[in-house]
Amino acid sequence: MSRAAWAAGAFAALAAGAVGYGAGHGDVPVPALVDRARSEFVPALAERARMAFARWMPASKPGPQAPAAKTGPSSGPVVYYQDPDGKPVYSASPMVTADGREFRAVRASEDVRFDDDGEAMPADMAGHGAEASEAAKPGGDRRILYYRNPMGLPDTSPTPKKDSMGMDYIPVYAGEDESGVVTVSPGKVQRTGVRTELAERRVLSVPVRAPGSVEEDERRISVIAMRTDAFIEKVEPVTTGDHVHKGQPLLRLFAPEINAVAAQYLTSIGYEGGRRRLENLAIPPEVIDEIERTRKVPASITWSSPRDGVVVERNVSDGMKAKSGDVLFRIVDHTRVWVLADVTERDLAGVAEGQKATVRVRAFPDRAFTGTVTRIYPHLNMETRTARLRIELPNPDGTLRPSMYADVEIATGDDKPVVAVPDDAVIDTGERQVVLLDRGDGRFEPKAVKVGLRGRGYVEIREGVSAGDRVVTAANFLIDAESNLKAALQSLTAPKDDRQAAGAAP
Repeated sequence: MSRAAWAAGAFAALAAGAVGYGAGHGDVPVPALVDRARSEFVPALAERARMAFARWMPASKPGPQAPAAKTGPSSGPVVYYQDPDGKPVYSASPMVTADGREFRAVRASEDVRFDDDGEAMPADMAGHGAEASEAAKPGGDRRILYYRNPMGLPDTSPTPKKDSMGMDYIPVYAGEDESGVVTVSPGKVQRTGVRTELAERRVLSVPVRAPGSVEEDERRISVIAMRTDAFIEKVEPVTTGDHVHKGQPLLRLFAPEINAVAAQYLTSIGYEGGRRRLENLAIPPEVIDEIERTRKVPASITWSSPRDGVVVERNVSDGMKAKSGDVLFRIVDHTRVWVLADVTERDLAGVAEGQKATVRVRAFPDRAFTGTVTRIYPHLNMETRTARLRIELPNPDGTLRPSMYADVEIATGDDKPVVAVPDDAVIDTGERQVVLLDRGDGRFEPKAVKVGLRGRGYVEIREGVSAGDRVVTAANFLIDAESNLKAALQSLTAPKDDRQAAGAAP
């Protein structure tokens, strides 16, 4: 039985039953019972019938019109009365509109049903059960696999039955059962705004962002310190912040111990040992070569820069006495720097040494510097629960300066493309993840999938979807409003066989 006919029939049956029951079991006059039925039963049932018609009539077409009369006189009993304008207002007994017009009597031969596309047809053409529906289809001898719940609930039966509301279960024929494929009429697909997109192979980049700061490369720091007491005779005009080159003179000093070792070096006895002692005193190699070439002990020694870099510390002046261990100059090469970033414990698993990192400093927000993660330090910070990373990046023009704040973004994930779909395509049921595949012609198949990495609006699909499959990205109606699809989603487990279904059937 169709939903529209069922709504109207239930409307009339309940109203008539209420009158008949009252007439046979009490002294209440029949007219009073009729009035009572109109006041109590009719409004509720009329609203039920209206909702049934509203659900099955397409929104793109005008409201339901009065069913066209059959060729020849109408036959059969009056099943209900309908608003003369074709509005979804019904009555089990004669009644009039607000402007005094009588409702139109609808006889059994004029009742209508609605097919999947919302088209109305006379009830005598529709038939009154599974047999008539089967006969109307080409190849009416197709085998019935089972009967499904008419409201789309996850309930099937191997034999014909009715639900708790008296509606017939709908037969499912061989060839129609496509392992959970749900068919939605084209009109409903258009009205609900279904959008689809192809699953494609793409590189998923999941960014890990962390704060950090620019630091000096520890391997590019040189310290000029005395290993013996000395007197500073002259300091070259080099100040903190100056850029110096390797071999550039920095100061001239006199050290009694250095002169004594140099004299020993020039003697024939202990020649090899004398050179080693000069080297141990950190005498520049060019000074030792000059002593060997001239065979003279210099009155003072000129100390030069051991590398190219910037003077970041100067602790020496003309005429001062420098004691053993005093730091005179500190020179740093800034052509390559470090960025130390703190990554949260949750994101640490996605970071590995060798990955590329993008660094932005607040002083130059429009510039991005690219470096490489070269070290993940072994210990976590107990207070912040973060791990420290070391990122090395070139700095040839000295733009990046030590202690600058930096914002680090590390692209985690594999560089190889993977099958991915938009985030909106994955429905998380709580127990599993499901993707709706568009099979064409209004057919949708829910497919359980295994997801992987997520990034930039896409999610990796490791199992269940292949590249080129079309997935639904916008169709909430398939879950919240379309009962058939909701049943399919709830029955993704292995289907029951006929014996199990028969044992569960009442």
